[in-house]
Amino acid sequence: MLKSWMVIGGVTFLIAFASSILRPKDVKWFARLQRPRWLTFEALIPIIWTIILICGAWSAYMVWERDPGSDKTWFLMGAYALLEVAIVLYSPATLWLRSLKAGTIVGGVGVVIGLLLTLAVWQVSGWAALLLVPYLLWGPIGTYTTWAMDKLNPESA
Repeated sequence: MLKSWMVIGGVTFLIAFASSILRPKDVKWFARLQRPRWLTFEALIPIIWTIILICGAWSAYMVWERDPGSDKTWFLMGAYALLEVAIVLYSPATLWLRSLKAGTIVGGVGVVIGLLLTLAVWQVSGWAALLLVPYLLWGPIGTYTTWAMDKLNPESA
C-alpha cells in the first residue's frame, strides 16, 4: 500500500521532472544573457529550488494528513500541483520562447498562486503554511531577477 507521503513526493518529482525537458541550444541562449552584477548566487539556485519543492511537498503532506480525502483537501492538493506547475513552467516558458518577459510573467503568476495557497493552507495548518514561506520569499526574488535581466537584455523580451 502506498503511503500519502510517497504519492505526494512522487507527484512532486514527476511535475519537476517534466520541466527538465530543455533543448541545449536554449540553455546556451540563456547562458549568454547579461546578468545583474548583484547576481552572485546563481550557482545556488538549483539547491534553493530543491529545498522549496521539498518544503512544498512536506506542506502538502501535512495538509493531507490533517483531513485525508475531503473535498477541501483535494482542492488544496490541486492548488499545490498548480503552484508547482507554475514554478517549473518558468524554465520552459523562458527558454522555449526565448523571452525573459514570459519568465517574469510566469514567475509573477506563481507568486500570486503561492500567496493564495499559503493563505488557504494557514486555515488548515500553521506549520504547513510556514513551510510555504521559503517560496514566498524566493519567488519574488527570482521574478525580480528575471525582470532585471530583461532590462539588461532588451533583445530577449
